[in-house]
This record gives sequence, C-alpha cells and structure tokens, in this order.
Amino acid sequence: MPTKIEKDTATGRMTTGHEWDGIKELNTPLPKWWLYVFYACIAFSAVWVVLYPGIPLGTTYFKGVLGYSTRVEHAENLAAVEAGRADILAKIRTTDVADILKDPETATYAVAGGRVAFAENCAACHAAGGAGQAGYPALGDDDWLWGGDIHAIRQTLLHGIRSATDADTRTSQMPAFGEILDRNQIQTVATYVLSLSGAADPAPAVKTEGAQIFADNCASCHGETGHGGRDFGAPNLADQVWLYGGSLEQITAQVAQPRHGVMPNWGGRLDDATINMLAVYVHSLGGGE
Repeated sequence: MPTKIEKDTATGRMTTGHEWDGIKELNTPLPKWWLYVFYACIAFSAVWVVLYPGIPLGTTYFKGVLGYSTRVEHAENLAAVEAGRADILAKIRTTDVADILKDPETATYAVAGGRVAFAENCAACHAAGGAGQAGYPALGDDDWLWGGDIHAIRQTLLHGIRSATDADTRTSQMPAFGEILDRNQIQTVATYVLSLSGAADPAPAVKTEGAQIFADNCASCHGETGHGGRDFGAPNLADQVWLYGGSLEQITAQVAQPRHGVMPNWGGRLDDATINMLAVYVHSLGGGE
C-alpha cells in the first residue's frame, strides 16, 4: 500500500512510498553507466533500422539507406570462390579421368570435390563413404557389375543403370524364372548357387541337377562357374557378395521374381567437372581397378 516517501534509517536511502506487510521498497536507481549503455543501444538500433533493411512494407520491405542484402553478399562470395577455383575445375573438366589420377595435385582436389558431390547426390542410396546398403551396392569393395576401372565408373555415372531418360544407359534384365521353371527347380538352382561360394553343401543329386538347370538357364550371363559377366552386368555368384541378400529364401525369391535396381543418369544433371570428380572419388574408395 502507498505510504509517504521517507529516508530509510538503516540504509540512508529514500523509499518509493510502497509498503507490503511492513516492508518498505527502497528507491535504488540503475547505475548511470547502465542507463547510458541502454540509451546508446536504443540510438544504435534506430540508426541500424535506417541504414539496413528490416521494416516490412506490405508485400515488400524497406531496403535501407545502404541497400545491403545478404543474398547479394552470398552471391558475391560464391562468385569469388568460383573465380578462385575456375582454373582447376576447367582442368578437371577437360582432362581424361585416367590422366587426373596421374596428377597428384589434381587428383587430390578431385577426390575432395567428389566427396562433397557424393554426399549431396549419392550417399542417400549408397550410404556414407559408399558403404552400401540392402539393394544398393557398396562402392568400396572390388565387386563390380559393369567394371571398376575409372572409365567404367564414369560411364555408369554419366548414363546410369536402367535409366528411362538415357538411351545409352547400362541395361540388363534377368528373366523371372518363376514363369519358366517350377518351384522345385527354382529351389534346386538356388541351392546350387549358394554352393558356388561355399555357403551351402547340397547332396550330390541336388548339386548335379542344380548345375544342369544353371547351365541351361543362367550360365549364358553369369558364366559357367557363376563368376559373372560384366558385358551383361551379371553379378558374380561365387563371392558371397549379395545385393538383395544371400540366404536361400532371398536367392530363391530373386530367381523367381528378380528385382532390378535403377540408378539415375547424372549426365546433364551434374556438370562434367563434377562427374569427373565423382568418378575419381568413387575410384579412390578402395575398390577401383
């Protein structure tokens, strides 16, 4: 409740005239230095609002006396970065990828640029560092469907796998043997395929029958020993590297109704320098030939 303003005998300060339950409020003003800083901040903010954009005006905004824009500054910074790396990018763009590998300085730059491009465009499917995941091949091993030399990698990047928008895309088609063979034959040949990598040891009769079914239906693409055929993108079946799983059930399902992965054609989506950097980076992951 309000009381009269008086000097507090204990502190020697004046009161504000407010009292609660016998407790009187002292009048303790803020330090002058704090007030001066506060006033300076108000003045500074007023000047800032005039100099820089920040006041909405319907569908537009007050652009400030200086006309500053973070977008313009960002564009200028990007242009400066592009100008600084124009020469090395031009070299990467026009140099054969095999020759890039022979130049340590250019190759180092290409690997660094390819790592960034991979993270932005490829890692969603192939995982970070090309580790691969179910249905998407690992790029750090030496198991390649279409070849792992630098030119083969670049070709795959440019034209993709089974891309509907590129006439030069890599294409292979495994028949749906569920429409050709009966269930017992599919189970038998799947068991035989497992035996090629030592993952199964079927009875001699099953192995013999499976080998015959394989020779009649599969060897033309996968080879007589199941080691694959890069001309057709046919995987090696004897190395225990499986794209869709290596259990008997998974192999049986793939024989009966095969899945066919699709990779985009990056040519036209990414510039030639980025394609070359990606090829060099993928080649450097450990499985490049």
